[in-house]
Amino acid sequence: MTDLAEETLKIIIPTAGYGTRLRPHTWSKPKPLVSAAGKAVLDHMLEILATAQEAERLEFVFIIGYLGDQIEAYVKEHYPQYKAAYVEQAERRGQSHALAMARQYISGPTIVVFVDTLIDTDLSFLRDEPDQAVAWVKPVEDPRRFGVAVVDEDGYVERLIEKPEDVSNNLAVVGCYYFPRGEDLLAAVDEQLAGDIQTKGEYYLVDAINLMLGKGLRMRTQQVEVWLDAGVPATVLETNRYLLDHGRDNTDQVPAREGVEIVPPVYIAPDAHIEASTIGPHVSVGAGCHIEGSHIRDSVLEPGARVIDSTLHASLVGARAEVRNIAGSLNVGDDCQIEGD
Repeated sequence: MTDLAEETLKIIIPTAGYGTRLRPHTWSKPKPLVSAAGKAVLDHMLEILATAQEAERLEFVFIIGYLGDQIEAYVKEHYPQYKAAYVEQAERRGQSHALAMARQYISGPTIVVFVDTLIDTDLSFLRDEPDQAVAWVKPVEDPRRFGVAVVDEDGYVERLIEKPEDVSNNLAVVGCYYFPRGEDLLAAVDEQLAGDIQTKGEYYLVDAINLMLGKGLRMRTQQVEVWLDAGVPATVLETNRYLLDHGRDNTDQVPAREGVEIVPPVYIAPDAHIEASTIGPHVSVGAGCHIEGSHIRDSVLEPGARVIDSTLHASLVGARAEVRNIAGSLNVGDDCQIEGD
């Protein structure tokens, strides 16, 4: 039996993608640093992952690519308590290829989690997990853009199917896996790459896991009630709403301002300047923002954004962007300026 309480837990986080579905924001920053509910998506992810083990027994391995230097700088500044390593995936050939780039760090108890995955759960049970693998899953209405787990009558995984053609099995894998021995995972990845086992032109992790299952890997499922995504603008807003509804609202810490109405839930950074405006519900206002003469709901303002004489809903406003005299829904990148009539 693996005694995780006595071992370092490796957490492998592939982040090398371009995040094209989140442009224009990902022209200037990697997807994990997009904000929701007052923090970067990466912050929310690390909060969950930190429940798996004490800080001194965690080691994070970030597989970085486009703008990856920002992730390294962010983690070093905000999480100096964690041991962290950074591996570049210069050529993007899929998930398993990314893991192969980090082979020197993959050993012992290992979690692999993809950066789009935000699950609201407690991972502390892993400290007593027997010597078996775990795949986190959630039933969904349409699993065809995800992978699904096929399980036997005892709940153990028989195989994984990436992006199934139909909806007969709706038990979606959410992009988080635990392996008692990272060495076994790496061996399967090497076998997959050597055999050129691809799905739809990429080396998907599920194919490596299926090789392990075929050789007797015992993998159970762990259902999550909440699975959030921050991969496209609409889901960033959905994630922002959920987080504000579940503990990230700081309305009671926002000082009263004459002419300012706050409609909870919201997150408003302490140094944000707001005057003659209505904010909320479901608005996240980052550090250093300036809002004047505006009505904003269901939106995320990145740090340093300025919104003047505007009425916004369902909007993402990038860091240091400026919006003036606009009414409607916007998706504005960092450092942009938009002014209406």
